[in-house]
Amino acid sequence: MIPPPKNVKQDARAPSTTELPLDQNLGRITNSVGIPVVNEINPLTVGPHGPILLQDAYLIDKLSHFDRERIPERVVHAKGGGAHGYFEVTKDVSHLTCADFLSAVGKRTPMFARFSTVAKEMGSADTVRNPRGFALKFYTQEGNFDMVGNNTPVFFERNPSAFKDLIAVQKRDPRTHLPSANMFWDYFTLRPVSFHQLLIQFSNRGTPDGFRHMHGYSSHTYKLINHNGLVHYVKWHFRTNQGVKNLSAKHAEELAGTEPDYAIQD
Repeated sequence: MIPPPKNVKQDARAPSTTELPLDQNLGRITNSVGIPVVNEINPLTVGPHGPILLQDAYLIDKLSHFDRERIPERVVHAKGGGAHGYFEVTKDVSHLTCADFLSAVGKRTPMFARFSTVAKEMGSADTVRNPRGFALKFYTQEGNFDMVGNNTPVFFERNPSAFKDLIAVQKRDPRTHLPSANMFWDYFTLRPVSFHQLLIQFSNRGTPDGFRHMHGYSSHTYKLINHNGLVHYVKWHFRTNQGVKNLSAKHAEELAGTEPDYAIQD
């Protein structure tokens, strides 16, 4: 605080500014860039009862953080959960790629995996009938390597122009703000290219038992280059060690009402 004029008494209720406030779990309270905060609760003022000053950098920092606490919901993959782990090479693939994190059997790379439903909203249940997406981030010695895909080896569309429409028909009807089966089936009955993926979605694999009991597949074919400059085209398969396990339509519907965060809780 700016010290008050000499003829004005300091407010006795104001806490001392010489002691840094403590967070019992995290230690010193800091601002968004890690600088310790001298006084967390009292803004800078002109004297003890004067107006608040715009030069209070911490106040502006705190309010800016508050204004941005709610990140707008993603259009796709809005709801999901993830975990930290590691990736370990168990078979020599150095003849396929020169990537360092795949260079030797036994090499471990820290990583993070996020799993999600694809087309549903943030408040939806984890057991809805929908593909499951995944995003993998490998923290390699050459930089971060990102890989995304789904729990199905095929996809609804190859035409990128149709992707927006594919997602829109699985959202709420803007006229009624309700899901629309008519909108959904009107699209898919006119898109035979989606038939293979649609059969998978309406099988038991459309309602996997959590995130651990499903395989993962890169949605695209990728080009790997080895040390000799030779090119190999590969498709990534991530196979669960826990085995594929799915929910029946009835059980998935029951869990949607009783445990909507079923997969995240697991």
